Amino acid sequence: MAKSKYVYTCNQCGYESSKWNGKCPSCGAWNSFEEELADTSPAGGGSSLANVPDLYDSIVELADIGADSDVRYDTGIGELNRVLGGGLVKGSLVLLGGEPGIGKSTLLLQICQFLGEEHSVLYVSGEESARQIKLRAKRLGVDTENLYLLIANDAEAIAATIAGSNIDIVIIDSIQTMSISRIGSSPGSLTQVRECTNLFMRTAKSQEIPVIIVGHINKDGAIAGPKVMEHIVDAVLYFEGERHQSYRLLRAVKNRFGSTNEIGVFEMLDKGLAEVANPSQMLLSGRPHNVSGTCVASIMEGSRPVLAEVQALAAKTSYSAPRRMATGFDFNRLNIIIAVLEKRLGIIMGSLDVYLNIVGGFRLDEPAADLSVAMALYSGIMDKQVNEELVAFGEIGLGGEVRSVPHASQRIREAERMGFKQAVIPKQCISSLDRDSTDIELIPVSNLKQAFSVIK
Repeated sequence: MAKSKYVYTCNQCGYESSKWNGKCPSCGAWNSFEEELADTSPAGGGSSLANVPDLYDSIVELADIGADSDVRYDTGIGELNRVLGGGLVKGSLVLLGGEPGIGKSTLLLQICQFLGEEHSVLYVSGEESARQIKLRAKRLGVDTENLYLLIANDAEAIAATIAGSNIDIVIIDSIQTMSISRIGSSPGSLTQVRECTNLFMRTAKSQEIPVIIVGHINKDGAIAGPKVMEHIVDAVLYFEGERHQSYRLLRAVKNRFGSTNEIGVFEMLDKGLAEVANPSQMLLSGRPHNVSGTCVASIMEGSRPVLAEVQALAAKTSYSAPRRMATGFDFNRLNIIIAVLEKRLGIIMGSLDVYLNIVGGFRLDEPAADLSVAMALYSGIMDKQVNEELVAFGEIGLGGEVRSVPHASQRIREAERMGFKQAVIPKQCISSLDRDSTDIELIPVSNLKQAFSVIK
């Protein structure tokens, strides 16, 4: 029986199968198999070790490799530099993902204006015409003479052009439109995306130039294509935010040259993206007055303290099972906090629908936000207002205790800078703080009952 020329590959983990499966046996993803042409080259390539070239002369000592301070390019946008770890590293491959219309191409075209002052930039587009890019550049005020456009989809021809030209920085928009002619599948398929990414990775390393590639995301919010594409690149950045809201968050989920805890905050204006140097002020703007169910959390995003407003609403349910919804906060973590409130404090919420929202499209992933979430829930259920000048942070244990969190002094300084007068903090953190150096009133608590006593 002739072997089929098609195989089915999981677009999440790259697992290959000769037949279609509803669930991937490797990673467990559902409906992730895609049909593609099979590799017809003979196994092992028919070569032996005798024909393999010796790479002994390519071995170098670590001490002999130069590590100059001039290994990063300043993008001209401080928020992007922060997320990248200080700038764009030479020879790096950066993947920028986000929903359509979120501002990926706008951000990249804006950095071309600053980079073009001292470096030559090649902008490769497989989606737009040169006239369309010119119109957008005119609207954004991008008029540098060192920006060059290339409208093409052939990845091999693009790589050859980069290698044969004197280009310092390359932008590929987008990887889903690129293709390699010798591969039979269509652009955007699993094989094309993976092989094109590999090709641009080799080009970036061999030419010692940074390459930024744009990647679309699928309906699940992940970058379209195999997960192996994220393993190939040096940094993976996600552009987050609602299309109908003006604020955008840039977050690193992988970075070989910096921290993955940093975020960049931008505001979408009619003339492009503008940096938001004070995210706390942005997230707290428009706070309601004399309303229960709100509390301000002080969290750390990398080295930056940020204040965010937590809103909670509890209403009598009309269903047999109460609804639980969380926006910007981990749903399972919310259920744990609700269980602790019921078990340790006797606050029965079995007949209440609970809705939790983090204002401004922000997401709280740090355990330090637990205390402010619990205080917002208690405030909403008891209809008691939390002091508008109060901020809270601390992790909640299953015993109802409030546990310590790091960087307490930085969180308090940010709260004081924003005009807050009180801070509910874990009791264990008080020993590491200098009360004389701050004017804010510190309220140390060891359990939830003590924390809730502040709400009157």
